Amino acid sequence: MRTRTLGQGLTVSEQGLGCMGMSAFYGETDEQESIATIHRALELGITFLDTAEIYGRGANEELVGKAIKGKRDEYVVATKFIGVFSESRRINGTPDYIRQAIEGSLRRLATDHVDLYYQHRVDTQTPIEETVGAMAELVEQGKVRHVGLSEASAETIRRAHGVHPITALQSEYSLWTRGLEEEILPTLRELGIGLVAYSPLGRGFLAGRFVSPDELDDDDFRRTGPRFTGDNLERNMHLADRVKEIAAAKGITPAQVAIAWVLSRGDDVIPIPGTKRRTYLEQNAAASGVELEPSEIDELNALGEAAGDRYADMSTVDR
Repeated sequence: MRTRTLGQGLTVSEQGLGCMGMSAFYGETDEQESIATIHRALELGITFLDTAEIYGRGANEELVGKAIKGKRDEYVVATKFIGVFSESRRINGTPDYIRQAIEGSLRRLATDHVDLYYQHRVDTQTPIEETVGAMAELVEQGKVRHVGLSEASAETIRRAHGVHPITALQSEYSLWTRGLEEEILPTLRELGIGLVAYSPLGRGFLAGRFVSPDELDDDDFRRTGPRFTGDNLERNMHLADRVKEIAAAKGITPAQVAIAWVLSRGDDVIPIPGTKRRTYLEQNAAASGVELEPSEIDELNALGEAAGDRYADMSTVDR
């Protein structure tokens, strides 16, 4: 697996592993298989792990901590705070909460530092300057190596970067989620900030792993997602079907096409497809060896965005 460099010289594997589904939101979980998947990632050269305090209310960080025990320095570990353990509000970017949150994350991850620490969602009640100032203090203390944001607007990114260098923005980016190309991605490149692209497979839909929400577990949050229901589902099926056709012509999987497209967007873009199974991890990793022809990229670019909002409630996305 090749490497890529985010802002501030942070080198990571060119694909990361999103660990969220190992503990939350995507139905049934299997801790043993999840830990085996994280170990297999290291064997494949995927060393960039992504978790957050909100995933399973800390359970995912604990799982990652178990998986990396004895090999901590071989992984680049990223986690995020949002306010899940806050008594006052669900999105909390106050300095006091940040100091509390990092201690909890370090304890659950069983480590003395986090390589990349993100604000998971922008707290509109707290100036971003105060939030990033507190994160900068964690860098000075050695508890955090690099600072990041998630789902932040271009204006917020600029203000944050003026307080402390931002290493990466984590936002949803894929063949069917491309809204950040107009303003946010150019801002990142102007400031030398990398993009960590979550859900590069359209939450599994572009991979052809399901065609109807009825196939998902009852507690899978995608069952009620705007992109997977009603008329939006029919429109988005056409998009996914074209990805399948291109994949079939190349003799690869739809997931590999989708990941290869994200990788083609620039050396400062790192997709972090999430999975809780070694089989899918190995398929995803193989996308790093896929070369899309210019004509294929043009056709994929022309598919356009998916129909429907990314979340039923978009109020937490800084726009």
